[in-house]
Amino acid sequence: MLLHEARRPARYDAVGDIVLLENQDRALWNPCMIEEGLELVESALGADTPPSPYAVQAAIAALHARAPRAQDTDWRQIVALYAVLMRLSPSRVVELNHAAALAMVDGPASALRLVEALAARGGLEGYDALPAVRADLLRRLGRADEALSAYQEALRLARNEPQRRYLAKRVAELENL
Repeated sequence: MLLHEARRPARYDAVGDIVLLENQDRALWNPCMIEEGLELVESALGADTPPSPYAVQAAIAALHARAPRAQDTDWRQIVALYAVLMRLSPSRVVELNHAAALAMVDGPASALRLVEALAARGGLEGYDALPAVRADLLRRLGRADEALSAYQEALRLARNEPQRRYLAKRVAELENL
């Protein structure tokens, strides 16, 4: 929780719009909270017992917090940690997060195959992150029409105003191509 809270000041801009992790001003992150959070993660992972799902989630957050720049993020380790998390606490949401992380390592085509298979299995109907992740992958692959449709679906399902504004911007960008 400390690691997530440490990044809170950078998550939204001055008007309340979402700032994606890769675009966040890391100078706004709270270094004291990050230091404390990293110590707690190391302690949890160094215990004599197997790590809990919470410890694995914290380790993922720690990798983000440790990276001085977005491009320095250890995505391979994050993918590996999501694989561990899927064994410890299997869920469709964890699978979706794993696929999103995998896109940063193996590219959007590989991740899209996982997302499409996940969607076909069902269980995430009505969850706005599924079409949003799919849309982003399609956009990155240059499949603008499919991405637009997926962003529109995510926008229809979005539950909060900052998320709606973010998705509406993506829709507008693709409509203006």
